[in-house]
Amino acid sequence: MSLTPREQKLRWRLILGSEAEGACGGVGGADQRRDAALEYLYGREGAGRNRRSTSSSGGKPGSLDPSQLTVPDWINAVHELFPRRTIERIEKDALERYGVDELVTNVGLLQRAEPSLTLLKAILHTKHLMNAEVLAVARQLVRRVVAALLEKLARPLRSPFFGARQRRRSSLRVAKNFDARGTIRRNLQHYDPQTRRLYIRTPEFFSRVRRQTDRWQFIVLVDESGSMVDSVIHSAVTAAIFCGLQAVRTHLVLFDTSIVDVSADCADPVETIMKVQLGGGTDIGQAVRYAESLIEQPRKSIVVLISDFYEGAPPDLLLAACQRLVQQGTQLLCLAALDGQANPSYDVEMARRLAALGASVGAMTPGELALWVAEKVR
Repeated sequence: MSLTPREQKLRWRLILGSEAEGACGGVGGADQRRDAALEYLYGREGAGRNRRSTSSSGGKPGSLDPSQLTVPDWINAVHELFPRRTIERIEKDALERYGVDELVTNVGLLQRAEPSLTLLKAILHTKHLMNAEVLAVARQLVRRVVAALLEKLARPLRSPFFGARQRRRSSLRVAKNFDARGTIRRNLQHYDPQTRRLYIRTPEFFSRVRRQTDRWQFIVLVDESGSMVDSVIHSAVTAAIFCGLQAVRTHLVLFDTSIVDVSADCADPVETIMKVQLGGGTDIGQAVRYAESLIEQPRKSIVVLISDFYEGAPPDLLLAACQRLVQQGTQLLCLAALDGQANPSYDVEMARRLAALGASVGAMTPGELALWVAEKVR
């Protein structure tokens, strides 16, 4: 495909760096971020040199101002801003030409690193390059990040599935139903002023409203293409929490142009996340057809499709599969991908076509998803 003169200038500007700004013009927006990511790596050639030139003099390289990017930030930016073939070339140059291999070979760096979502995403992008020793350390770091996410999300995700306590007595005497105030009030007659003790003869307990959630299937389909890293992480943690709910049978399926059913590891989100292979094409229709094959009772099933809806296969196949689910009474929820700041990013036209078929389409945080599922299964 031929490029316009403006596109050609932009491409040369990114190739040559800031030295070419006078001839090719400046950059802004996403292109400015691309330029910064390229400068972080190729600026190491030395000030005033062509970014792609190779130093053969053996002299002292030119100094650079400190970069605002860290290695984890840079890895994530490269995977967000460039196509797959370009990413492979940049990673190869980083490792073989410039020795930017801290997250691949430096066990000490990982052991000292502060667990964060940024570092977790960087590990997912580079784990295929790690040796066994580094991968073992990376896995422990991932586990610490995931544990923090589980602690943050577990209560709001589970609470919609448990009945509210009612102000009436219950014969079910368990600690979570104990009514402390009612117990004190009923046993005041047994208070001994001399010892200043209250003797409990008749403990009180609340009853609970039990929500009928038995036998529901919850099938989560997660697009694992390169732009979906934030959604994959949160989906794995969300699915793990749902796996702990006996009333809901949870399936977790990762897909690009292939399908990986990780339901067996669903309870351990670390294992799920470490199996993610970011990148590649997208065949959403194939994933929906796989979900269709798992369903036992259509009217007791929920399929949640988490994707940016950019379909690589013929879209009619995807739409036909979604239509079959809706017509048989299955709840189909299509969730747009969310980035780390919970901003949706998706194919608007495909989302409209899915909604026209009767699917619920939107963008939700994990907590909002739990409320939606709980409402459907009541």
